[in-house]
Amino acid sequence: MEMENSTVVTEFILLGLTQSRGIQLLVFVLILIFYFIILPGNFLIIFTIRSDPGLTAPLYFFLGNLAFLDASYSFIVAPRMLVDFLSEKKVISYRGCITQLFFLHLLGGGEELLLVAMAFDRYIAICRPLHYSTVMNPKACYAMVLALWLGGFVHSITQVALILRLPFCGPNQLDNFFCDVPQVIKLACTDTFVVELLMVFNSGLLTLLCFLGLLASYAVILCRVHGSSSEGKKKAMSTCTTHIIVIFLMFGPAIFIYTRPFRTFPADKVVSFFHTVIFPLMNPMIYTLRNQEVKTSMKRLLRQHVFC
Repeated sequence: MEMENSTVVTEFILLGLTQSRGIQLLVFVLILIFYFIILPGNFLIIFTIRSDPGLTAPLYFFLGNLAFLDASYSFIVAPRMLVDFLSEKKVISYRGCITQLFFLHLLGGGEELLLVAMAFDRYIAICRPLHYSTVMNPKACYAMVLALWLGGFVHSITQVALILRLPFCGPNQLDNFFCDVPQVIKLACTDTFVVELLMVFNSGLLTLLCFLGLLASYAVILCRVHGSSSEGKKKAMSTCTTHIIVIFLMFGPAIFIYTRPFRTFPADKVVSFFHTVIFPLMNPMIYTLRNQEVKTSMKRLLRQHVFC
């Protein structure tokens, strides 16, 4: 018995999103649709912003980075999920699990900080317009992007470091379709109370504080532009509304998953599915559909390449 308890887990068995073949087929088709329609749209956004000299404002610079982060984020979970739908045994190695978890939180943490940078950009543009060109200069924008990558790395490596210290001797069944902190911690063969508190602080509390801070900043901005009938103010209102929609899509599921003790709820898998697969592909498209400059540039770019 003692030898059995000291066995080191080298792989995890993923129980998947659902055991129903009908629902699996529906989800498989849904993911393929998103991949073949919306993912190319995200790359088109990046290409449009990079190639159009008229889209050099910090807002578009950050939008291009958002599209890149979300496109990268969508490759962490969804491809393996598609493969697992076609496999009888859904297995991921211990190293593969840790790697997936690292990149999930690297890009997720980076995106949260990017939304903070975008909120700061809108605040300066609307509330301090005379200082905008001075504050939001190219050097400052690149520094913000570097800071968000660094912040995402620190957040992610902290998660990984805490998990690597845990012993895993079995069982090795993860009740999810990918590796994430709440499910992995539950499989450790030791008391994880302190680690869970640290994880909630590192992921949940920071996510909640960012969310509340973003809502407060956009409340200030919206109060500033409320009641104005000028075209510029209407555009500012539309842009901020779009940002708020994306903030709720990004932070809502994250708060649900990470800001509570690691208990299992029936809705966990569904929320995780939208958080890791669907919403990352949608976010840049939501921005683009409400931004006339980017839409016009994309149409012009498509006409040039289709009819040339």
